[in-house]
Amino acid sequence: MKDINEGEFEAEVLNYKGTVLVDFNADWCGPCRMFRPILQAFAKQHTDVKVVGVNIDDNDELAEKYNISTIPCLVVFKDGEEVARKEGVLPEKKILKMVEG
Repeated sequence: MKDINEGEFEAEVLNYKGTVLVDFNADWCGPCRMFRPILQAFAKQHTDVKVVGVNIDDNDELAEKYNISTIPCLVVFKDGEEVARKEGVLPEKKILKMVEG
């Protein structure tokens, strides 16, 4: 799982051919910190899905552009298009279901 910033978002997410799971989070967010190991395990088990993190405090314009009002917030992009979104901590099975659409 890689952390990216606004400058990398276009190349890493929007121009990526395939599925990208974006975790919008913040360092001060307890649930976000609790969720991170779940996402890291998911990324290791599902190598066909690119998993990236975006810190909303460091990338506030990106958070605003994608209307992120609650964190953690997972957004699934397929070939650069948003196809799914869920807020809160999710078990790995629900993440997989969300990614598979």
